[in-house]
Amino acid sequence: MSRLSHQDLRRAFRELIASNSCYHTASVFDPMSARIAADLGFEVGILGGSVASLQVLAAPDFALITLSEFAEQATRIGRVAQLPVLADADHGYGNALNVMRTVVELERAGVAALTIEDTLLPAQFGRKSTDLITVAEGVGKIRAAIEARVDPELAIIARTNAGILPVQEIISRTQSYQKAGADAICIVGVRDFEHLEQISEHLSVPLMLVTYGNPLLRDDARLAELGVRIVVDGHAAYFAAIKATYDCLREQRQIFTQASDLSATELAHTYTHPDDYIVWAKEFMSVKE
Repeated sequence: MSRLSHQDLRRAFRELIASNSCYHTASVFDPMSARIAADLGFEVGILGGSVASLQVLAAPDFALITLSEFAEQATRIGRVAQLPVLADADHGYGNALNVMRTVVELERAGVAALTIEDTLLPAQFGRKSTDLITVAEGVGKIRAAIEARVDPELAIIARTNAGILPVQEIISRTQSYQKAGADAICIVGVRDFEHLEQISEHLSVPLMLVTYGNPLLRDDARLAELGVRIVVDGHAAYFAAIKATYDCLREQRQIFTQASDLSATELAHTYTHPDDYIVWAKEFMSVKE
């Protein structure tokens, strides 16, 4: 059986974003899920940062996973993947210099593309987790990422949050990232097609949307017309795996109480112990006189 090389997969991803169509990602979180997604005909997979934190650490999405841990999981997937895998590299695990290291490690792992977002991570105590860094710092991260890559086929995607910014600021940010050389722009928090149109008409690079299944954006033909090439609906496959594991083990132990019938989201919350981290943050991160 012939296998596609990492460079073949990167070229395949480039062809996707250069096309006139819109593609939906499969959530891939380990080698088996990557093989399943490719066999089912998905054109692209995504390793989410939040999913990696759950899979590797059983920890909530509080920017706790390290670059080495994330890269190790990406490497396991990259060994077998026969579809392009896009890595959610969060904020690049630090400043622009850390971003360079992130690109080196994830390129070596075999990913076809990666996103670098302009969120201020880890979130500062008492601040929103959606706070953003300055545009200048975001531009520096994208330029550093491009400088660090060896294979020019590796796609560098700049990500920002449209749900918390006025439209003009979204346009300004994304245009700056486009000018810095980003191969595509990933946007979170687009409300509807009117919102998307206001942004997309000012950009010429391909777009990637994180929609979480927003019903107001369910029209692939219209998305494609507006330059959207990649859509991330969420990570339902991973949460289904959590639920299936829980239900199987519960049945094995013959536990059938109604109180144990938790949803996948409730299970993730229960077993990642987020309340512990909130207590620790208050104890060790709050400013005390």
